[in-house]
Amino acid sequence: MNSSIEATNETSIIDIDFCNRRVSFDDDEKHPNEEETQYHQPNNVPLLLQPSYARSKSMIFDELRNFRVSLKWCALDHSSCVGKLISYMVFIFLAIIVPLLTSLFVRVPKSSPQDDPISLNKLVQLPESGLATIAFFTFSRFFRRYGLRQLLFLDVLQYDTAYVRRGYTRELEKSFRYLSYIILPSFVVELGHKIIFFYAVKLCAPYITPGFPFNSILFIFVLLSWLYRTGLFLLLCVLFRLTCELQILRFEGLHKLLEGYGSDAGVIFKEHLRIRKQLSVTSHRYRIFIIGCLVTITITQFGALLLLLASKSAKTFFNSGDLVICSVVQLSGFLLCLFGAARITHRAQKIVSIATRWHMLVTNAFAELEQCKTQVPQELATHTHSDSDSSDICISVIPQQFSSFQTRQSLVTYLQHNNGGITLYGFALDRGLLHTLFAFEFSLVLWVLSKVVVLS
Repeated sequence: MNSSIEATNETSIIDIDFCNRRVSFDDDEKHPNEEETQYHQPNNVPLLLQPSYARSKSMIFDELRNFRVSLKWCALDHSSCVGKLISYMVFIFLAIIVPLLTSLFVRVPKSSPQDDPISLNKLVQLPESGLATIAFFTFSRFFRRYGLRQLLFLDVLQYDTAYVRRGYTRELEKSFRYLSYIILPSFVVELGHKIIFFYAVKLCAPYITPGFPFNSILFIFVLLSWLYRTGLFLLLCVLFRLTCELQILRFEGLHKLLEGYGSDAGVIFKEHLRIRKQLSVTSHRYRIFIIGCLVTITITQFGALLLLLASKSAKTFFNSGDLVICSVVQLSGFLLCLFGAARITHRAQKIVSIATRWHMLVTNAFAELEQCKTQVPQELATHTHSDSDSSDICISVIPQQFSSFQTRQSLVTYLQHNNGGITLYGFALDRGLLHTLFAFEFSLVLWVLSKVVVLS
């Protein structure tokens, strides 16, 4: 059963498909043929000819084709046994062996006037490799259990409106811009630091004569290792943010649905139930990654602060550049996750106030309707020979269909008790949790500073 309802004070038209739980707005009318071909597929179409099946393959017109090619070039393709083997070998070499060789064989000459940067360099290697390890095994688990399309919820995107699909396509294109905005400036600074670093240090490897060729090879491997570990960590952060943006778009579509007087409470309930289920799935997928990043970054910043305050030497770009770049990248990626989770959580909480307002508007409109019905017979009795059009006016504002008061009240009560977004073992990732984390980190910094002042 399809119904088309037009609000009296709004110009937007809302079309509701009760059978397939799809809602379309006035933006969808710009492409009527597209909507018909995508939403109303006949049941007798073979599976191999359906667009939903064709889009799941890495074909020329697949929207994830460039993403899959990028994963292969970054040695992160786990779709085949060969790709998985190459991925693990590259990870072990660039995330474990190269940082270990750098920490063991790099020395500062005694004649060098520069301060010793090796202690800070070793401190930086641990969190970078730790975050890359967490991100790599999380990504590997995603590929093994879900696949790329199911991970990004593209397999159920065909049930969404054209507004959500177009918005998600734009967010998918913008997601790698955020990745480049963080990596490219950091890589330029890291390149300048490593040039100065390898110019001032010497390599003491057994059975290898130190010289320009060996230094150049290790220099390239160190840069590749940093780029691989940083990109792997930020890639998971961007994927998490992209998933949150999809749910934000769906909540915006739900907000538009609640703007109509004739919106059906059952349709709203089913749509919210579907969004909440995907939010729960997202929380379970990324909770270990978020908690692991939080613990690793906290320990790293705490240890770096202690080491910097205990050192009596002057802090320069040569001996502290690695620490600055590492801290900026870690905090940028983690804040990207936290802000994305906080946005979707507050959108989920905001739906309660919007649904309450919608319930009030519909109830008020129904009360005015009843009042109008009682006034019509009285006016007809007093003005039997009048040519007034007042009865026609009253009939013209009557809505087509209203949900019952009890159904709308049940929907509002349900939304009040199910307004959570992204959660970590029951704790909602909202602004309140962000304030708590900030207070904890700030208290930790003040405690460290107080100990340094007392000891000095």
